[in-house]
This record gives sequence, structure tokens and C-alpha cells, in this order.
Amino acid sequence: MPRGDGTGPRGQGPRTGRGMGGTGGRGLGGGTAAGPGGYCVCPNCGEKVPHQLGTPCYGQKCPKCGTAMTRE
Repeated sequence: MPRGDGTGPRGQGPRTGRGMGGTGGRGLGGGTAAGPGGYCVCPNCGEKVPHQLGTPCYGQKCPKCGTAMTRE
């Protein structure tokens, strides 16, 4: 910022410098990690099972109907 007024390198107003891409700084995946807790839910029958650390929900099968689970 040449003049220290927040206008950026060309004086075109704020947010004109580097690092202000369209992804909002969260990376290409969107930053939607749900963390270690929570439940895996069957989209078919609604069965809920506790999420197991280190195992993605989509890798688990529903104990009732066998459909791949999703994260709640």
C-alpha cells in the first residue's frame, strides 16, 4: 500500500491487492469439515449412527437398509 490509505497497489479502492480471490480464502474444497463428533444419517430411511473418527460417513453402510450414509 504505497500511501498507507488502504487503496492497494493501483489506488483502485480496497481489496484490489493479491490474496482476494473468489474462493474467500477457504481453498478449493470450500472448507466444510464437520469435525470429529456428530452423526452419520441414512438418506433413504433416516437411521442415525454416531460418527466414527477416521471413517467418512459415505464409507459406511446403513445398518437397516444398506444405503451409503451421509454426514449430519
